[in-house]
Amino acid sequence: MAKKVVATLKTGNTKKYTKCIKMVKSEKTGAYVFQTQNILEDEDIKAYFAQK
Repeated sequence: MAKKVVATLKTGNTKKYTKCIKMVKSEKTGAYVFQTQNILEDEDIKAYFAQK
């Protein structure tokens, strides 16, 4: 029989990370450009989207 592998990475004190992509209108051409912030913690996401 095959053994079942169980991941035990969640211990309760881990942080969640998210890749954020924001659509911003370019002042130069007027076209929309995608601005990528690689990896952010979940607490920083609202602040990232609030800034202009």
